[in-house]
Amino acid sequence: MSPFLQIERNGSVVTVRMNHPETRNALTSPEQIEEFVQLCAELNRDRQVRVMILTGNGSAFCAGGNVKDMGERAGIFAGSPYELRNTYRNGIQRIPLALYELDIPVIAAVNGPAIGAGLDLACMCDIRLAAPKALFAESFVRLGIVPGDGGAWLLPRIIGIPKASLMAFTGDTIDAAKALEWGLVEQVCTHETLETAAQALAERIAANPGHALRLCKRLLREGQHMRLDSLLELSAAYQALAHHTEDHQEAVGAFLDKRKPDFQDR
Repeated sequence: MSPFLQIERNGSVVTVRMNHPETRNALTSPEQIEEFVQLCAELNRDRQVRVMILTGNGSAFCAGGNVKDMGERAGIFAGSPYELRNTYRNGIQRIPLALYELDIPVIAAVNGPAIGAGLDLACMCDIRLAAPKALFAESFVRLGIVPGDGGAWLLPRIIGIPKASLMAFTGDTIDAAKALEWGLVEQVCTHETLETAAQALAERIAANPGHALRLCKRLLREGQHMRLDSLLELSAAYQALAHHTEDHQEAVGAFLDKRKPDFQDR
């Protein structure tokens, strides 16, 4: 089977397309998981990349797990309870950890249904844009299972406990308009303009110094579980590092000279 992730680079922006439209980009194999993990590791090493866009080819963003394999207890759903536990821990759970540790901002361009693990994958991104045909469901309960890939941690932090509970307990699907109302997505675009809007947003973000983006993202991540005094201490340390970068000096100089800055990621 062809690689799951189709990767394109445009300057400092990387666009990643899940490219198994015949399965609605379902997460079905260890190889797909490994591609996500390796991609995140590579992007963390590449200091020239500042933003990543994640989207899907075909009619869906990501249909989640393969329900047929679940019914047959095949593929990644095979084995004893003990084996399944380790399959989750050493398999799909590596994706939220990899994306969480990714230094650069990630924009999800949700082009179609994001169901189950597909919704959770969108929630692993920092910002979400959606096409009108996008649908969202934390649908695990309807299959008699629970969010196994971090959705119970991710979704409440985006839309709050009451709405996350409603989605998780009912398994109901919401459309793009409701997702916008609830703050699950930041913007609904036409299908034709979704990627253009995501690219434009990515370029606005990437216009800033790479070191500042990476440190800012880390502070936002750490702030989700740190006390204020601990976060302030970390902020002071990061700020001291940022003040001694060449890009900071370039930003200040450009501001004072009223010119466009030329950042070199130094």
